[in-house]
Amino acid sequence: MESDIAMRQAADWIRDADGLLITAGAGMGVDSGLPDFRGAEGFWRAYPALRHHGFSFEDMANPAGFASNPRLSWGFYGHRLGLYRATVPHAGFGILRTWASTMKHGAFVFTSNVDGQFQKAGFDAERIVECHGTIHQLQCIDACNDDVWSADDFSPIVNEASCLLENEMPRCPHCGGLARPNILMFGDWNWVDKYTEAQEKQLATWLDSVERLVVVEMGAGRALPTVRRFSERHGPRVIRINPRDYSISPATGVGVMGGALERLKLLDDVLGGSM
Repeated sequence: MESDIAMRQAADWIRDADGLLITAGAGMGVDSGLPDFRGAEGFWRAYPALRHHGFSFEDMANPAGFASNPRLSWGFYGHRLGLYRATVPHAGFGILRTWASTMKHGAFVFTSNVDGQFQKAGFDAERIVECHGTIHQLQCIDACNDDVWSADDFSPIVNEASCLLENEMPRCPHCGGLARPNILMFGDWNWVDKYTEAQEKQLATWLDSVERLVVVEMGAGRALPTVRRFSERHGPRVIRINPRDYSISPATGVGVMGGALERLKLLDDVLGGSM
């Protein structure tokens, strides 16, 4: 009953909105078949070669690894790059685009995901903030300057048994040093944030134009609460969809328990399949 009330309230907010702010964490990609790194066991299921070394996600998502064992670090990120390139975004992305198409100011995305799935699903790249950067761009490991460039010309070949990169590692075109993904990692002082800062300015301009904002948050966990906190700052009409951590203050929004795709489909049904 409580879930039904939340779904009806969410539908009313979406019908009334003139702008859709989509906020998404790692759980958004699970329905597309992307691995869930929640806990060490989840990470090791995705990367069994790293269990032998006892490496956690935090160990691998660290710029120090590119200095100490660059082929292993690029094996991990190279495999992810190949996986994201091959992944087809699930139908929930299309549902969100349909809702946004009926709103005066359309949609803007704020995501901690580095996978580029929103762009792949047809969302305007100029209306996406990737607050942790993107795997589809590279930067110098030493940040010899503030340049970032496309990873399109890099095709990683990874030995899945060892998680080691087998082909040539990408290099910085400016200094010739090693290149790395333009992703904010743990303990990262050299992340080039110029691209993300530009995205955030575009989002601020868009938010100023919206009068009746609705926020749909999906798959954002508590471990790294960047997305959750961002959503809550833009209440009071936040729709939080999460299979576990769906609670939210009633003054800020409503919580809906479930996965992104399942709940977006059900919410679309409440809306009548179209707006």
